[in-house]
Amino acid sequence: MTFYLAFYLAKIVSFVSKLLRVGTGSTWPGHILLEIKPSIVKKLLQKFHGRIVLVTGTNGKTTTVKMITTILGAGKCITNHSGANLLNSLASALVNNSNWRAEIKAEYSIFEVDEATLPQAIVDYHPQVIVCLNLFRDQLDRYGEVDIIADKWGKALRNLPEKSIIILNADDPQVANCGENIRAKVLYFGIENKNLYKKQMDYATDSTFCPYCGTRLTYEGNFFSHLGHWSCPKCGLHRPNPDFYLFTSPLPGIYMQYNTLAAVLTANTLGVGKKDISRRLSEFTPAFGRQEESIVNGRKVKIILSKNPTGFNQSLDVLNYLPGKKKNILLVLNDLIPDGRDISWIWDVDFEKLIPMIKNLTISGLRAYDIAVRIKYAVPNQKSKICPELAEGFKIQNYPPSPAVAGFGVAGNSKFKIFENLKYAIDYALKETQPNETLYVLPTYSAMLEVRKILMGRKIL
Repeated sequence: MTFYLAFYLAKIVSFVSKLLRVGTGSTWPGHILLEIKPSIVKKLLQKFHGRIVLVTGTNGKTTTVKMITTILGAGKCITNHSGANLLNSLASALVNNSNWRAEIKAEYSIFEVDEATLPQAIVDYHPQVIVCLNLFRDQLDRYGEVDIIADKWGKALRNLPEKSIIILNADDPQVANCGENIRAKVLYFGIENKNLYKKQMDYATDSTFCPYCGTRLTYEGNFFSHLGHWSCPKCGLHRPNPDFYLFTSPLPGIYMQYNTLAAVLTANTLGVGKKDISRRLSEFTPAFGRQEESIVNGRKVKIILSKNPTGFNQSLDVLNYLPGKKKNILLVLNDLIPDGRDISWIWDVDFEKLIPMIKNLTISGLRAYDIAVRIKYAVPNQKSKICPELAEGFKIQNYPPSPAVAGFGVAGNSKFKIFENLKYAIDYALKETQPNETLYVLPTYSAMLEVRKILMGRKIL
């Protein structure tokens, strides 16, 4: 009786939230289930006879899950497609994909899981496959340093039975080390193309010491942050040989190459042949906010989620790779709980790489002035030939009020504007973007949801 009471209540909440367009039922149905009786999830899973895959990591979870479901066939999979990845969101996905008899008709459950949530998710969901993408500093006020998460992962993975399959990133030292001394089958993915080595390592690196003996690692070559071909000169621990490393990503960026390799290896492990993988992956479209494109007022808008130092640096590399030397850019920085309240991480982003690419720069978000100050220090000096307008713009001049901007804290000059109001920032950035140009939006997580709602009228959560 308790099971069906809780289940029907969760289904009704999901239905009403969608009907009233106040969300997609991504969190509250599961929250209700877990509040009433956490064991209900186990009973729901007893009615599901497919295979469960958990995907975790700091960056790339949503894209990798979408790639896996694209390859396997969306009609065969259930997933927490909104990107909400805590335990209540996983439970919500079960509710939303169950019929009124609490039955789930699918072959696969492909869930992205928050890094800190993975150990408990393993206990609750008994997955057949676990994919660990990477570990970077992200929301230090919530997670702590990457060593803490890696230690929790290692302990959880060691408890898995032999029939489980763990897929790890060979190029990330902390993640690769999670495959040591465990009973489950371990497979690795990694990049072998040495032509992609960077000339020098990024400033934002998080795991450059041996996870076994603590000695500083040496790198034959580095792809970004601390990911690369690594080894320990003292104890001999080294990068494992990848089981899969040859596949072209449908999206630009080395980090997208990692997501693709992880997805392809997962699908191949689940029995999909390489020809079918290639054909289905050619139909892949980006997940929301992850290089997602749309047309707004005749202008192309590309949203690239940028929520931590490593992810932001990769976004800048993608910008540099995309056509056009000078670009129209909107930066949006929030400090809500999904973003992390501590925004000091912006000082680890290589914004110096952004300056030469700027045609027009618009800044907004709850912490707009913080990121504006960071950009100020990225400009060499006011006499520099590289974007001198930006240096001048940081006098933060007060502009006369106008109907469009009155009372909304606008500052800057012809090449640079700060808007405290996000809608006005978007309107201005679109106006400055010519019809044949692209507006690139680089937001943090909660900012990305706001941007999408303003641009497309779509609320994800």
